[in-house]
Amino acid sequence: MLENIRVVLVNTSHPGNIGGAARAMKNMGLSRLVLVDPQDFPSHEASARASGADSILENAQVVATLEDALVGCTLVLGTSARDRRMPWPMLDPRECGVHAVDRAAEGGEVALVFGREYAGLTNDELQRCHYHVHIPSDPDFSSLNLAAAVQVLCYEVRMGWLASQGQSKRADKVEVASPRSEQLSTMDELELFYGHLESTLVQIGFLNPENPRHLMSRLRRLFARSAVSQSEMNILRGILTETQKAARGEPHKRRSEDV
Repeated sequence: MLENIRVVLVNTSHPGNIGGAARAMKNMGLSRLVLVDPQDFPSHEASARASGADSILENAQVVATLEDALVGCTLVLGTSARDRRMPWPMLDPRECGVHAVDRAAEGGEVALVFGREYAGLTNDELQRCHYHVHIPSDPDFSSLNLAAAVQVLCYEVRMGWLASQGQSKRADKVEVASPRSEQLSTMDELELFYGHLESTLVQIGFLNPENPRHLMSRLRRLFARSAVSQSEMNILRGILTETQKAARGEPHKRRSEDV
């Protein structure tokens, strides 16, 4: 189950924090580390701070963009310390751990995303997350070291996993949670959908690209909390395609009999 959960560090500037994060992960039984455009990696300092978690550093995946890091994920949890104008579904670390373990138990791929040491995740990056996670530190001294933040969430994932194991033992394995009947859309599939949706809305005159305001952000929030399945995504993409045809004056056919 825990192999379905990846830790994603975005544009980390200090290699020691990468090593500290790897150590925190190994402490809690997580092994998949993805680094988005790290400023200094591989690094001797990262290895020194890993304190024996070298296998995680050796197997770390390095990618250029957050989109690459989230390929295949059906649940993305992004850490956020700031209040924003656009409300987003928010979890505390304990809820984050439970959600991550529940989705991983269903066979879904989960990402815990952490931002830059100096600025966290950008608004655009946070909009690629299904939930934001806020660690309720003391407001008088709220700044957390990156590796410490990774430790907090990995610990809660560990506790969620241990609780799920306890439930299995109490049930004597007679009752096993059934997997989700339909596969959820992955983040890369959702990003293709968002691009298709935006172009369609521009084409029909609903979205003004010169003054988009927060329309796409609100639509992202809506679909992020909807847990759209792959079959539902096919329906939505089909609707958009037929809408574009209608806007161009092209003939189209009724498709409801295929649903």
